[in-house]
Amino acid sequence: MGKTVAEKILSLASGKDAYAGDIVIARVDAAMAHDGTALLAIEAFNEMGGRSLWDPSKVVLVIDHVAPSATESFSKVHKAMREFACIHGANLYDAGSGICHQLMVESGLVYPGALVVGADSHTCTYGALGAFATGIGSTEMAAVFMSGKLWFRVPETLLVEVSGSLPPMILPKDVILKVVGMVGADGATYKAVEFCGPTVKAMSIDGRLTLCNMAVEMGAKTGIIEADKKVIDYLTSLGVKYGIELRSDEDAEFSGKISLDVSDLEPQVACPHSVDNVRPVSEVEGIEVNQVFLGSCTNGRLEDLRVAAEILRGKSVKRGVRMIVAPASRSIYLQALKEGLIEVFVRAGCIVCNPGCGPCAGAHQGILAPNEVCLSTSNRNFKGRMGSVDAEIYLASPATAAATALEGKITDPRRLLKS
Repeated sequence: MGKTVAEKILSLASGKDAYAGDIVIARVDAAMAHDGTALLAIEAFNEMGGRSLWDPSKVVLVIDHVAPSATESFSKVHKAMREFACIHGANLYDAGSGICHQLMVESGLVYPGALVVGADSHTCTYGALGAFATGIGSTEMAAVFMSGKLWFRVPETLLVEVSGSLPPMILPKDVILKVVGMVGADGATYKAVEFCGPTVKAMSIDGRLTLCNMAVEMGAKTGIIEADKKVIDYLTSLGVKYGIELRSDEDAEFSGKISLDVSDLEPQVACPHSVDNVRPVSEVEGIEVNQVFLGSCTNGRLEDLRVAAEILRGKSVKRGVRMIVAPASRSIYLQALKEGLIEVFVRAGCIVCNPGCGPCAGAHQGILAPNEVCLSTSNRNFKGRMGSVDAEIYLASPATAAATALEGKITDPRRLLKS
C-alpha cells in the first residue's frame, strides 16, 4: 500500500515502515521554543538532569511574543533564555528579530522531508516547505533538547484539493478561512492536512505558509504541501541545498478528501468567537471597527504587506481607527523599507511596530478595551485573545484589513476595484 507524505517523513525519521496509527520514536531535525514556552522547557530540562543539548545547532530559542519586554516577569524569562542559549550554544533570536515561525522558515533548518517540532501550536506553518512540523508541549521539548528524539502516533491524512483561479482581491487567507469553516474547529483532529491542487501549486511560498499556518485551527497535527521547484528555489536562495521532494503515492490511503473550487470565492471573515465561524464578507459588511491589525505568523510576510500597502497608498486610515502593522521578521521589515511600503503605512496613519507577534499575542501591543472591535489578519479570535474578554475579533485577509481600515468598518476590498 502506498504512503502519504506524512507517513513517508515519519517512516524516514524513525527508520520504521510506518503507517497511520503506528507509534514511532523519531529523530527530530530541528526544535524551537519562544518566550511563551521556553522557560518551562528550560526548567524541565534542568529538573531532568540535562547537561547538554543533543545538537545545539538544531535548537532555536526566539524572543517574539512580548518583545521588547513589557513587564519584569517577562524580562526574567528573556534573561533565562539568553543565559541558556549562551551556556548550551543554542541559536537565539532576540527581541526585534521577528516571529518564531517566520524565522524558522528563514533559518535553513526547515526543508523537505524534515521533522521539526516547536513549543507552539502554529509550528505546522513549516509544512509549506514539505516538512512534517508540529507543536509539542514544553516538557516534551525538554526531552527533545536532551535526546533529539520524540514519540509520535502517525496521523491519518485529510486531503484538501483546491482548484480554480483566485479572483482579484481574493487571497490565500480567504482560501484557508473557507476551508476551516467547511471542516470545523475539530474536523481534522490529530490529522495531517495535505493541501494540493492547481491553485495551491500556483501560490507563492508566502501564500502556502498561510495555508499551513491555520491547519491547527481545524485540530490538525500538521499542515503539509508537497515540495516543488518553488520550494527548492526558495531554499536555494537561503543557501539550503538539502532535503528530498516527497509526494503522496497514488494508492496512498486518506481519511477523507475535500474539494474546493475558488473561482467564485468572495472574501471570507471569521466572526467572534471561533475561527470556524466563517462567513462571506457580504454578510458582515458595515460592522464598525476600532482597530485593524496587519501581521502575525499568518499574514505578516512581504506579500501581505505589499497587498495592504497598494490599497492604502495615497490614502488615510479612517479617523478614529487604529491600524497596527507588524512585519513578521527583520528581513521582511528591511525589504519593506527598501520597497517604500513602510513609508506608505506611516503616511496612511498606521502604527508600524517592530518585527514580532505584536497584538496577536494579546500581551503588550494593541490591547483591546471592553466592547472594542478588531479586524485582524492573525489566526485566532477567541475571547480575550487580544485583550478584554468583552472585545470582539474578526479574522480576514490583508486586503480586507486594509479596506476596512480605510472605511472604518468591515469592507469588501473588491469595492476598491470599482472606485
